[in-house]
Amino acid sequence: MERVVDSVEGASPSREVVIRALDECYDPCCRDRKISVVDMRLIENIEIQGRDVRIEMMLTTGWCPFAARLLDMIEEKVGSLPAVDAVHVEVVWDPTWTPDRMSSDAREKLRLPLEKLMPLREARLRGESA
Repeated sequence: MERVVDSVEGASPSREVVIRALDECYDPCCRDRKISVVDMRLIENIEIQGRDVRIEMMLTTGWCPFAARLLDMIEEKVGSLPAVDAVHVEVVWDPTWTPDRMSSDAREKLRLPLEKLMPLREARLRGESA
């Protein structure tokens, strides 16, 4: 992936550059399908003040065992941008995340292939091994 770099020394990072960095951040449960925190629409707000970036994000559940790793990943990716001095990530609980927030691309990637699963279900109901 092409890395976008802000060209002016001391300049603030652009919102686009921050979003591209966030596009490389994956909940471990979604990494294999390449569904980022942007695709899941977990990012509620991005504030850029000078070279400091503040990100408000939701979690899909309050019981997410990977939440700490996800927050660290966001801080690492956004913090590695040349125009960023500090990253602050805050989890917000209002609004509550629901699957309706997902992008259509993420929704398609998570869709179960029912045409492949239905024959397996039918075989199991008949007591046959698949």
